[in-house]
Amino acid sequence: MAKDASTGENAWLAERFEANRSHLRGVAYRMLGSLSDADDAVQEAWIRLSGADTGTIENLQAWLTTVVGRVCLNMLRSRATRREVPLETHVPDPIVSSAEGIDPEQQALLGDSVGLAMLVVLDSLTPTERVAFVLHDIFAVSFDEIAPIVGRTPTAARQLASRARRRVQGAPVPDVDLDGQWTVVDAFLNAARVGDFGALLAVLDPDIVLRSDGGMTHPNLNSLVSGARAVGEQAMTFRRFTETATRILVNGIPGGVAWMPDGSPFAILTLTVKGERIVEIEVLADPDRLSQLDLTAVTG
Repeated sequence: MAKDASTGENAWLAERFEANRSHLRGVAYRMLGSLSDADDAVQEAWIRLSGADTGTIENLQAWLTTVVGRVCLNMLRSRATRREVPLETHVPDPIVSSAEGIDPEQQALLGDSVGLAMLVVLDSLTPTERVAFVLHDIFAVSFDEIAPIVGRTPTAARQLASRARRRVQGAPVPDVDLDGQWTVVDAFLNAARVGDFGALLAVLDPDIVLRSDGGMTHPNLNSLVSGARAVGEQAMTFRRFTETATRILVNGIPGGVAWMPDGSPFAILTLTVKGERIVEIEVLADPDRLSQLDLTAVTG
């Protein structure tokens, strides 16, 4: 009987955990900017829950959220000591969907908005700033609960989140009208295909930033370029790849997949449109990371 009771309790606990999985994955993705790392953090939370005295847990989602916060903080600190690709050119993992729309599972992961431009700014924060900001400002965890996670007082945790908030407010916020965004992005892609430099400049913000991440495999593609003319010139050099680009949504905003002749992805682009101009472009061209992405929604 004891064995049956234990089995039933484990099944109940696993069911409760699965009910929180999407939420926890969303927390971890914002913390880490990596889908695989987010899954690892969620799995670690399950391992810790399995060994915990669940009778003392009053609010399971809150408990799991703080556990994921602790796990992510450790992962961020470890990442900071072994980073190989320059931070200024690193592009977080994109969430790719067809241009027609985002499926429910992706929507649960993204929440209101987790654009790559926002994740790039989060990457620039210290691990404790990022954890404090994400937990408090996005998931409404109190500073009293955050304090022991980051090893600070509640007041100091509040200051961490405040510093992070000032940085995050500098991230470009896309225009609300998705159709309007597509008009600008399509104009950019068409201009790149035909090599119309003037048309390219017409849709680029004067202070646009282009970030390209080729990873360790293609370090020559790691670059940070700013200014409309410089970005336009870079776009012209990849003209042959834009000819095969497929329209997609990347974290809910317009983007594209450029393909190699063998049908493998060459790069994923996301374009942030603000004020009817492209203000930021992220390019993920790391073949190792591209191979890990689920592109079935855009390849049929």
